[in-house]
Amino acid sequence: MQYIIPETETKKTKIREKGSRGGRVKWLVAAALFACLSFGAYRATDAVVTSATYGDRELPIYCVDTKENKIALSFDAAWGAEDFSRIMDTLDKHNIKVTFFMTGGWVEDNPECVKELVKRGHDLGNHSQNHYDMTTLSKKEQEQELMDVHNKVKELTGYEMFLFRPPYGAYDNTVIRTAYGLDYYPIQWSVDSLDWKGYGADSIIDTVCGHKAMGPGAIILCHNGAKYTADALDALLTNLEQQGYTFVPISELIMRENYHMDVTGKQIADE
Repeated sequence: MQYIIPETETKKTKIREKGSRGGRVKWLVAAALFACLSFGAYRATDAVVTSATYGDRELPIYCVDTKENKIALSFDAAWGAEDFSRIMDTLDKHNIKVTFFMTGGWVEDNPECVKELVKRGHDLGNHSQNHYDMTTLSKKEQEQELMDVHNKVKELTGYEMFLFRPPYGAYDNTVIRTAYGLDYYPIQWSVDSLDWKGYGADSIIDTVCGHKAMGPGAIILCHNGAKYTADALDALLTNLEQQGYTFVPISELIMRENYHMDVTGKQIADE
């Protein structure tokens, strides 16, 4: 879901606990009023404040502002695993770690693949339990969608996921707040391979490697289970390496604290 976002940058605020109950109520009212007046919505963890807002919209991370020539490759895993071994072998050939965003159904159907991802050092990301459009769900239902997968993966591997990609790329303010409220970083993408359209391996390579948004800090979207993705992967990685890019998993690309967003969803370090 796309938004047109007012070009008014918000400022960060800090949240501190108050001693008395009465003081806490007054403080909460004041904090809420300030948030409304500044069009802000903020997340504080261990006294580190980050802002996922731009204007009156909360944004997922589309890409990262960095001077280093590093990018991240991600796969959405919602159906099939026939090409999983080929993808893993190609990634090993290039010594590249990526991020897999998995639905609950894919985890249930492919538990050995999930374990293999952990074994090979890749990121595990949450893609919701049922791949619903999260904007159509209540906050409670959104939380359930994330935590069902989270708990499945944790029970299976011990891995605590903290990266979330909304199905279909659909989000609104509530979806982003829900994700941050569950200690997840919501992740979008800046380069779409369009591999799910089945246009062929050459189309995937050309689309990604020549994309106007390809550059330092880019996040690439691919899908496992798409018809030609495994066929295209080796040449795609080789091309981008020849362009001077280094691949890192999303967990190493993004900032975990002290950042804000610009209108494009680019994550920028606070000065």
